[in-house]
Amino acid sequence: MYKVVIIDDEPIIVEGLSKGVKWAEVGCQVIGTAYSGEEGLKLIRDASPDIIFSDIRMPYMDGLTMIAAVKSEFPDTQIAILTGYRDFDYAQRAIRLGVTRFLLKPSKMDEIEEALCAMTKKLDEAGGRWKKESEWEGRSENIAENKDDHRGQQEEAAGECAASSYIVKNAVEYIEAHYKEKLKLSDVADQVYVSQWHLSKLMNRYLDQSFSDILNGVRINKAKELLKDPALRIGDIADEVGFLDIAHFSRVFKKIVGISANEYRNHL
Repeated sequence: MYKVVIIDDEPIIVEGLSKGVKWAEVGCQVIGTAYSGEEGLKLIRDASPDIIFSDIRMPYMDGLTMIAAVKSEFPDTQIAILTGYRDFDYAQRAIRLGVTRFLLKPSKMDEIEEALCAMTKKLDEAGGRWKKESEWEGRSENIAENKDDHRGQQEEAAGECAASSYIVKNAVEYIEAHYKEKLKLSDVADQVYVSQWHLSKLMNRYLDQSFSDILNGVRINKAKELLKDPALRIGDIADEVGFLDIAHFSRVFKKIVGISANEYRNHL
């Protein structure tokens, strides 16, 4: 049975989906429901569902970033979005991040069933858990089927890549906006709804840099701008861009720029 999670801040939607769909007939089982994005993400990480039906706009949650987080950490999970907003651009962005279906509220039952069929089909083609390996053994090769499978794999990979890139982009933007603070990797990971381990892996994969490298790079670039003002002392600049002491600032500046902050200022 494929595991299904339903997330929506409207209880009537959650109850309607939970009870209105004949889940068992399509090889599915609702294993959990949530009424907020934060609660939903915790449920997803705890239960590792195969299918998610979720509202995309809930209080205190960026829907697109939540989708990106889920698809980045759980690329095989199928997602159907429920929304009351007729926003074509928003829908397109969600689909690029790997969403299978974008459903407008109130959704008709046949639309929900079609979305469910599309998602279970993708899971079946990927060799879902409830299909035994023996069903595939000894089957004759079919060129057309192979092409379809390959296309599906490419689409899934593209969705995972787009989601991961979106996460990294948002993480860097958050660092650039909060570099003055005592920023930790966990702080940034919380903002993009992924674990700090996963965010660290994505930063290394897409930017070939660690979190500290990225943060220090942003801080030093800001420091270089401030060094153009001769009235500012280097100690004040170090403090302004988030370093706890001038010695640490000086070491990092020389490592990145190749010369000391004083030498850099003298060359301006």
